[in-house]
Amino acid sequence: MVTRLILVLGDQLSDDLSALREGDKDRDVVVMAEVQAETDYVPHHPRKIAFLFAAMRKHAARLKADGWTVRYTCLDDAENTHSIPGELLRAAQATGAEEAIGTKPGEFRLIAALEDAPIPVHLFPDDRFLCSHREFEDWAEGRKELRMEWFYREMRRKTDLMMDGDKPAGGKWNYDHDNRKKAPKGLTPPGPLRHAPDKVTEDVIELVRARFGNRYGSLDDFWFATDRDGALASLAHFIDVSLPTFGDYQDAMVTGQPFMFHALLSPYINAGLLGWREVCDAAEAAWKSGDVPINAAEGFIRQIIGWREYIRGIYFREGPDYTSRNVLKADRPLPEFYWTGDTDMHCMSQAITTTMQEAYAHHIQRLMVTGNFAILAGLNPQDVSDWYLVVYADAYEWVEAPNVIGMSQFADGGVVASKPYVSGGNYINKMSDYCKTCAYSVTTKTGDGACPFNLLYWDFLNRHRERFQGNPRMAQMYRTWDRMDEDRRGTVLADAAAILSELDAGNRI
Repeated sequence: MVTRLILVLGDQLSDDLSALREGDKDRDVVVMAEVQAETDYVPHHPRKIAFLFAAMRKHAARLKADGWTVRYTCLDDAENTHSIPGELLRAAQATGAEEAIGTKPGEFRLIAALEDAPIPVHLFPDDRFLCSHREFEDWAEGRKELRMEWFYREMRRKTDLMMDGDKPAGGKWNYDHDNRKKAPKGLTPPGPLRHAPDKVTEDVIELVRARFGNRYGSLDDFWFATDRDGALASLAHFIDVSLPTFGDYQDAMVTGQPFMFHALLSPYINAGLLGWREVCDAAEAAWKSGDVPINAAEGFIRQIIGWREYIRGIYFREGPDYTSRNVLKADRPLPEFYWTGDTDMHCMSQAITTTMQEAYAHHIQRLMVTGNFAILAGLNPQDVSDWYLVVYADAYEWVEAPNVIGMSQFADGGVVASKPYVSGGNYINKMSDYCKTCAYSVTTKTGDGACPFNLLYWDFLNRHRERFQGNPRMAQMYRTWDRMDEDRRGTVLADAAAILSELDAGNRI
């Protein structure tokens, strides 16, 4: 029998991978490789690289133990070609294989690279997701608006998760209204389960520190799980310790508490160490047993089978040009403080410094702090999207781009969001304690010390009035702006222009 190659990528670390199911242990060779084409297409956070390389090495060992022949290339292999197609060619030359199979990647960039590979590569669908591309297309066909809520209800029906016959458990599909509480003073969240690095992980950390230690982000106190057993332990910890309170405070932000009650399972799920069904089943079981309130279980499950699946569907439906969209014509370069955290805006500093250390920030920090500032200031959405892809351990283009280009920056013109997610400082003050120790005053509307979010919020509405004034969800905002005294409106716009000028000059904000 002729040898065939089976490509397994760094975010395909699942036992039940379509390409492996198509393979034959008696003749096929699994190919896995640590290559700089993947570490360098954007300068990924070293913590993300270390997590993936350690997880890849352990998964390769797991496949070997299961009877597969595995050809694994480490980053520092002297013969490493440092590209996936290059390593496939090198493996073909070494084994005599004339073709390869794989599971379809989650990024158009890699799909194109494999289509142009020097040996034929047949790609099987990635069926680790709940919703196939065809199913999403069928759902989207003929709809004027592709809203996640309606998609989510279909996925609930399909999975029977938290359902009472054909009705949602508790009588409501969505308990998001109950998930917006500000954290009370003195609340001490337990945080995620921390895993001490073993020898494999320590070796990878040393390699990554030597190669990528000068990049944005820290490798200190590395605690991610790097194998399936660790990921399962992290899931159990979240369900038992954090999920009961997750719902109430999932939108809350507290100085010095970067994790709150969030799961931090997304790096493991997106890399393939955990599957969507098992994490949802665990949350549903905890609710059924009475250990978790319905708003917490539903809110978590919605993130997995609703938002995650919907975002993937959007990415593949919209196509490779999606990441270049910029309907608001925003063109301001990303400020340096996104890379340093060196800003007087306490909310931004908290979110960015947490990201530097942990390769993580929770969804409200991403959407309503760093993302909110970016859209208000008119930052180039491609720069913003690249930043999110660089800095987060759970970021892959299929999940990152629609969240940033669509949800956060409204650069897709409303494919994902029915309105731009913008707010002044009052929302941040409502959901956090950040404003209490900020150099700016959230209650000062103009002049010295006025919160930049307040000024840029009105400036954003004013400069995009033609596009948004007819949006029913934004009508009240424009009525409020129009009721302002003309002199005050002029002062707001002048103060906002001054902030943007300081930003353009590279001065500290």
